[in-house]
Amino acid sequence: MREVPHSRMHRRLIDSLYVESMLLADEARGYFDEGGRRDRESLDALSRVLFSCESMKVTTRLMHVIAWLLTQRAVAAGELPVKDALDPSRRLGDAPETDEAALSNLPDGARLLIGASIDLHRRVERFDIAQGRPKLVDSPARSIQDRLALALAS
Repeated sequence: MREVPHSRMHRRLIDSLYVESMLLADEARGYFDEGGRRDRESLDALSRVLFSCESMKVTTRLMHVIAWLLTQRAVAAGELPVKDALDPSRRLGDAPETDEAALSNLPDGARLLIGASIDLHRRVERFDIAQGRPKLVDSPARSIQDRLALALAS
């Protein structure tokens, strides 16, 4: 049994998640900094505070995801050893909790962005957890697939 190298499929998935996270970060910035101002101003004082707090939580989730994805891209490019990517400082940061009940007072635009950031963080978290487990190959078919992926990547 041996450790499985990063496959082309893994790299494509990481790149796809990276693009998704950058687009979501841009949408969130545009909404919370500019487009959502009118939405925020229409809220009562307590809901405005919640709106601002949730804006920061979205940003935190997305920055954790983007940092993790950049680490994965560095590993795939050979710039960072896999063992270094497993260091706790390079693992996915914890997502701030959002009170689902409190979201009902927020505008639709804010709720959609909050939900999208939670979903993206959860999906990446599954990869981070799986990354911490040993990836051992015991199947001859998987071994052939891995060798083909390495040959095609060269």
